[in-house]
Amino acid sequence: MTNHTPATPAVPDVSAAPSGRAFEGVHQAGILEPAQQAAIVVAFLVTAADRPALQRMFQTLTSTIRYLTGGDVPTGRGSDDGLVSTPYENGVLGPGTVPDGLTVTVSVGASLFDDRFGLAGVKPARLRAMDEFPNDALDPDRCDGDLLLQICADHRDTVLHALRILMRATRADLQVLWQQEGFTSPPRPTGTPRNLFGFKDGTANLEFLDRPDLLDRLVWTKPGGDEPNWVTGGSYHVVRLIRMFVEFWDRISINEQQRIFGRDRDTGAPLSGRPGERVAGQEELQLPSYYRDAHGNTVPLTAHTRLANPHDGTADDRRMLRRGFNYSAGVEPNGQLDLGMIFICFNADLDRQFVAVQTLLIDEPLVDYISPFGGGYFFALPGVQDADEWLGRTMFD
Repeated sequence: MTNHTPATPAVPDVSAAPSGRAFEGVHQAGILEPAQQAAIVVAFLVTAADRPALQRMFQTLTSTIRYLTGGDVPTGRGSDDGLVSTPYENGVLGPGTVPDGLTVTVSVGASLFDDRFGLAGVKPARLRAMDEFPNDALDPDRCDGDLLLQICADHRDTVLHALRILMRATRADLQVLWQQEGFTSPPRPTGTPRNLFGFKDGTANLEFLDRPDLLDRLVWTKPGGDEPNWVTGGSYHVVRLIRMFVEFWDRISINEQQRIFGRDRDTGAPLSGRPGERVAGQEELQLPSYYRDAHGNTVPLTAHTRLANPHDGTADDRRMLRRGFNYSAGVEPNGQLDLGMIFICFNADLDRQFVAVQTLLIDEPLVDYISPFGGGYFFALPGVQDADEWLGRTMFD
């Protein structure tokens, strides 16, 4: 009889994980990149004692993010014996860290520009507490904040590792107000990822690919008029936490679901598309042809996609860059699943884009199946372009 020694299972090689995203640049990372698989948005109250302390906090955030996204061995680690001092690293990713596609986007809220730090005169012109629209059910404890961190990576443990390191580094100056974890589904089977209603979500983002002219006009904020000079390279950052009543949604017909959205659920194609444009496997890229359906017989006039963009030229300047995530947060006290979406978008002009579109969506049929309950308006800071720069510095000039 021959004895066979069982093969030793292969150990996954974390060094093969995706590399880091570039930290330095005119704009922050985490805006233009395709959404990673895991994310968390965390809003904070700034507890810094004064203006110099606030500046030091932004410097600390910058150096810590630079370390986390670069994947280098940290400096200033504690004693190896664990008895003299606490180690810098928390061990979640092993003895060091890996980039894993990590991005950390830092944004500021309107409340940071009150009278605490002498910043009132440089507040971005359209930054304010988040509007409550007629169909919202906002929880004040889940809204707004002085500062927002949007942390995204290719794995959940990388996101949580980064959050812990960042919170430890800034514990004297930042206090958590609210947070929401999210995830992105892989394309099924191809194309744009799907939301938890089963529909492809973010198809319009494809218009921005390889179009720096659109990005310049629709994403990046410029100084001039009522905007302060320091906003160059930044963007209005909208976060909306939206509960989705999936049990209710699952009880309506597929035909009704598609008419609510205005798209085919399986392919993502518009229900009324332009002739000759549909290509197998790329149906979601087909442009709608609402002019051939003027009375809404195929795509109702109240369909979500039709209200948001009628594709008649009137909405070109209202388009925004989407970067949303799904979320699953357990079970509600009534026994229903707590599932939904972290809606995220970036805008050059908050009122011209997000607010205008959201106003058009008031009382749309979809509101029977969703409930926005939190989030906020923030301003994504301009990026840093060299090793001596730090996020937020230009606010203090």
